[in-house]
Amino acid sequence: MKSPSIYPLGDTAAVVEFGGGISAATMRRIAALGQQLVRQPLPGLRETVPAYTTLTVFYDPACAYEQVAAWLRNALTASEAAPNTPVSPPEVVEIPVCYGGEYGPDLAAVAAHTGLEMNEVITRHAAPTYLVHLLGFLPGFPYLGVLDAQLTTPRRASPRARVPAGAVGIAGAQTGIYPLASPGGWQLIGRTPLRLFDPAWPEPTRLRAGQQLRFVPISATEFEKMRQMCRYKDV
Repeated sequence: MKSPSIYPLGDTAAVVEFGGGISAATMRRIAALGQQLVRQPLPGLRETVPAYTTLTVFYDPACAYEQVAAWLRNALTASEAAPNTPVSPPEVVEIPVCYGGEYGPDLAAVAAHTGLEMNEVITRHAAPTYLVHLLGFLPGFPYLGVLDAQLTTPRRASPRARVPAGAVGIAGAQTGIYPLASPGGWQLIGRTPLRLFDPAWPEPTRLRAGQQLRFVPISATEFEKMRQMCRYKDV
């Protein structure tokens, strides 16, 4: 297991780099450090931001980097030494998706690139239980893993000026969901009627890092019914 490295990011942040690529094991180490930082707080801590292989720690500029780095090394030692306590399996969040057609305009392109039938693309995409590794790019945008290796497809050569909210896409070896309408270059294979982000909610994002997620294929008729029930805002 690779020892994490610590390095500065400007004068108000430090990065803890775990390496090891995208994996559930790496994410567990990042989450354990984040929890340890809550238990062992540093005056001046502003925010921690997890990513696939890093945890970035933002702090008050009055804090010296050497002080922050020493605090992080101590927290790392504690988090890495802690035993893995068995926990109950997390609840799996189900995300309904209407694949193909107007809801997934790039499904045929993904099928052509992978050499699979469109129905096989849908089956393979909906089969795994995904881990929400992080939220980023847009508020509430979940980066999910692990995508079936046969579905790996490069981004579109020309990004769209507008991707609708709820669009489910593939980019390289990643899959994710657009929570808001946005420009984007991911290959769109489906769309969910669920809203993933609303600043009026007590917790503005429906998903969070560490959750498990499963896609559930639905018909266009079911999509429109759920869309009305959710009072979906196409923004």
